[in-house]
Amino acid sequence: MTFSLVGRCEKTNMVGVAISSSSISVSSRCPWVRAGVGAASTQNVTDPSLGNLMLDYLEKGLTVNEVIHKISKEEKHIEYRQLLLVDNKGNTAEHTGTKILGISGLEKGKNCIAAGNMLKSTTVPKVMIDNFINNANTHLAERLLLALKAGLDEGGEEGPVHSAGIKVADNTMWPIVDLRVDWLDAQPIEELYKLWKTFEPQMDDYKSRALNPSEAPSYGVLGDL
Repeated sequence: MTFSLVGRCEKTNMVGVAISSSSISVSSRCPWVRAGVGAASTQNVTDPSLGNLMLDYLEKGLTVNEVIHKISKEEKHIEYRQLLLVDNKGNTAEHTGTKILGISGLEKGKNCIAAGNMLKSTTVPKVMIDNFINNANTHLAERLLLALKAGLDEGGEEGPVHSAGIKVADNTMWPIVDLRVDWLDAQPIEELYKLWKTFEPQMDDYKSRALNPSEAPSYGVLGDL
């Protein structure tokens, strides 16, 4: 019920996830990011706890392959799960269980990995990876969203998608980008992209307000002195 791309920017070392689904509020469950550590997606019949667990194991020093191997051996119901993981060096690993729904697909690229289930076509992940690689000079969030749109254009899910989200970690404890569309009858990816384009020119201002409010730009709202 989901397709996603997990990636790292080789220039900035940002990591992030862009994801869409026919289910409601996909971004509340599936994408996980942590600055200096990596990014992960836990999808299909989703266990949200596995997202943080993957990043915890990375932070403790395990490699991406060791993380996936450990989780696949120790966690219950792993046959229902699809897991994607990239670390802060661009290494990737994944798990696709034997009870994944519908047509599933997976593709790896440099600093990125894409996968999905209930897909219209197995080529969706490859198209996403190619698009991501071809947009290396844009902001990571832009790259991820363009790749997600390319996946939809390739067919996306078997049925219509209704929710979408993106998370990107830079060098703070919180994601520098954390945007989501929890439910639309149609075109949540397009709406998410519009949301990103509205947020993009304000992104650095919100970061500076958190780190050094005395030097941050004004808020630009009614009553702001």
